[in-house]
Amino acid sequence: MPAKRLSMRKLKEVLRLRFEHELSDRAIGRSCSVSHRTVADYVHRFYLSGLSWPLPGDLDDKSLEEKLFPEKTSPSSPPATKKMPDLKYLHRELKRPGVTLHRLWEEYHEQAPEGYGRTQFYDHYRRWAKRLHPTLRQDHKAGEKVFVDWAGKKPEIVDPLTGEVRPVELFVACLGASSYTYAEATLTQQLPDWIGAHTRMLEFFGAVPAIVVPDNTRTGVTRACRYEPDLNPTYQDFADHYGLAIVPTRAGKPRDKAKVEGAVLITERMILGELRDQAFFSLGELNEAIRQVLKKLNGKRFQKLDVSRRELFEQVDRPAMRPLPVKRYEYGEWRKAKVNIDYHIEADRSYYSVPYGLIHKTVDVRLAATTVEIWHAGRRVASHPRIYQKGRHETQEAHRPPSHKKHLEWTPERILAWGRKTGPATEALMSRVMASRKHPEQGFRSCLGILRLAQRYDPERLERACQRALRIGGHSYKSVKSILENGLEAQSVEEASAEKTLPPVSHGNIRGKDYYH
Repeated sequence: MPAKRLSMRKLKEVLRLRFEHELSDRAIGRSCSVSHRTVADYVHRFYLSGLSWPLPGDLDDKSLEEKLFPEKTSPSSPPATKKMPDLKYLHRELKRPGVTLHRLWEEYHEQAPEGYGRTQFYDHYRRWAKRLHPTLRQDHKAGEKVFVDWAGKKPEIVDPLTGEVRPVELFVACLGASSYTYAEATLTQQLPDWIGAHTRMLEFFGAVPAIVVPDNTRTGVTRACRYEPDLNPTYQDFADHYGLAIVPTRAGKPRDKAKVEGAVLITERMILGELRDQAFFSLGELNEAIRQVLKKLNGKRFQKLDVSRRELFEQVDRPAMRPLPVKRYEYGEWRKAKVNIDYHIEADRSYYSVPYGLIHKTVDVRLAATTVEIWHAGRRVASHPRIYQKGRHETQEAHRPPSHKKHLEWTPERILAWGRKTGPATEALMSRVMASRKHPEQGFRSCLGILRLAQRYDPERLERACQRALRIGGHSYKSVKSILENGLEAQSVEEASAEKTLPPVSHGNIRGKDYYH
C-alpha cells in the first residue's frame, strides 16, 4: 500500500486508463507519474469494492474513498466471497455465433446477483485468457474458418521394388474455433493434389465452414496481392461448388495464419515423430497411419481448457457449419480457347463444337475427367463427353450453321474458292480434306493451315506440294508442310522410290554369306 493516497482525481484517471483504454499497469504509471505497483494496488482495491466502470453518477469522492479504503473488520468477521465464473465455459461460449461477453455476464448475474460486477467479470476473463496459448487465444467464430497449408517437413514412402526413399507432401488443416485438425500425405503440391486434399478435408469434417484461409501458395493463388489476390480458376470453382469463400492470408503477415502454423508444428511433431521408425510402401499405408495419429491428437485434452479438439468440434464448430452438398466436387481444370472458323475449340489436342455464332470469340473451357464444359460470358454454351484420342472431333448437330445460311462467310465453297486461286491441285487437296471429315466444317482448320503455308513458301511450290500430296495420299496439312520443309515438291514419286534401292552387294563393309559358315 502506498504511503500517501492518490487524489481522487488521479485515482479516477488511473481507472479510466485501465478500463476504457485497457493500458498496462506500467503504461498507466508512466502517464500518471506513479509506480506501476501503486496502479496495481488501486485496481485490485477497485475489484474488491464491487464497483463497476463507469462509476455511478451519484457516487461522490468521499463514498468512492470509503469503498476503496474500508475500515478494517474484526478477525471474527468472515471475508465476503463471490461466485467465480467458469472461465473455460466462457471461452467456449464466446466462439458461438452471436455470443458476447456482456451476454454471458448478464446470464452470470442472473444466477449470482451478489457476484462480480460487469467490469470485474470482464477483467477476470481477460486476465485468464491472456495465459492461454496464442493459437487458443485467437478469437475465431464457430464454424467460420479453416486454415490450410503445406507442412515444411515431409514424410517419406519407400518404393517396394527399388527401395528408393521418396519424400512426399503433408497437407494440414485446422478449424479456427476448435483447433480440430486434419492431415494427409500427397505425392505433390500440384493443383490436383491440392484440390483433392481440400475435398477429403471437408468429408473428414462432415460439414462445410464459411471460409477457407490458405497461405499465398502459387497452387491456389495465381497472383498474390495484399487486398485482391487472384485465385486459381479451379480453386474458385471448388469454392463455388461447396458455397464457401477463399480468403488468402496477407503476404508477409504471419499472424493471419497463426492457427495453422501452430497446427502444422504440432502435427509435424506428432506424425513425423510417432511414425519416424516405420517404413511405408504406399501413400495409402502412410495415410492410414496418419489417420490413427490424428485420432490421438484430436482426442487429447488441452491443458488449460480441460476439453479435447474433438469435443470442442462437436460442441462448437459442427453445429455452426453447413452440411456437405449431395454431389462430391469433380475436379476440372479451366483454360481459355478461341473458337475457330469451324466453330470448334481445341482442348488437350482434341476438338469440341460450340454454337456457330461464337466464331472468333474467346471462351472458358472446363476439362473434367469425363466431361468438357464450355462457357461464354458466364453462361454454359456447350457440354461434351471428354475424348482422349488426339485430333478427334466431338460435334453436336445443333451447333452447326443452318443449311439456309449459305451466305455466311465460312462455307466449303468459299474455302475451295481460296484454294483455286493457288491452283487446281490445292483446290483438289482441300476438297479431299473436307470430304474425309464427318462434317466439312471439321476440315476448315486444316485447309486454312494449307493456305497459310503460302505466306512462308512460294504459291507455285505450294501447288506442287499439293500435287505430290494427292499422289501419295497425304490428305492433311502436316503432309503438305513436311513436303515443303524437306523440299520434296520438285521431286516426282518415281524418283523418290528409285533413291530407296538397296546398296550394292559388293562393299567393304558387307561380310557376305560365307562369313557366317
